[in-house]
Amino acid sequence: MFSENIYVNTNFKNKFDSSDIDTDSWPDPQKNRSQKSCHKFSKVLFTSLIIYFLLLTILFSSALINKVWSCCPKDWKPFGSHCYFTSTDLVAPWNESVENCYQMGAHLVVIHSQEEQDFITGILNTRDAYFIGLSDPGHQQWQWVDQTPYNDKATFWHTGELSNDNEQCAIINHRWSTGWGWSDIPCSDEQNSVCQMKKIYL
Repeated sequence: MFSENIYVNTNFKNKFDSSDIDTDSWPDPQKNRSQKSCHKFSKVLFTSLIIYFLLLTILFSSALINKVWSCCPKDWKPFGSHCYFTSTDLVAPWNESVENCYQMGAHLVVIHSQEEQDFITGILNTRDAYFIGLSDPGHQQWQWVDQTPYNDKATFWHTGELSNDNEQCAIINHRWSTGWGWSDIPCSDEQNSVCQMKKIYL
């Protein structure tokens, strides 16, 4: 009984000690993990690249649709969606100033906000006065040259202005006591001017 036991156990042991078993074919857990990790990284990288190129395509398309490439002619200053040109060597009456701007594909400046007023005064010379696109055909009915409505709540008249019915054209000028503002003067006076045009979109 005892010897039989030994035989069985020895047999069992010999089965597992056999050199027939190829240990090289057993899967290496470490190698397997590394391959999976590399494969996962490749997928993430590929997905990221696709998303990146999709975003670039969307941004490029948006740029074309929204016309983000805009510019102003040489010597014109950009602000918002417009370009501005200050005439300092072409002093002229108001009507002639209107024509000079028109010849450049523009009109005398129209100002509707404090931001625009501040920008324009920032590019002007404090020693000069400049015609703007505002005139009065009579009875204090002020009108802009581009036909946009005149809003007396968004104006920048100097204190004491609009007191003379014979002064029917507006200038922007600087007073040392109060700073920049608008004044009404006779349209026949010769002044510099500020022209305005829409930006050129490419």
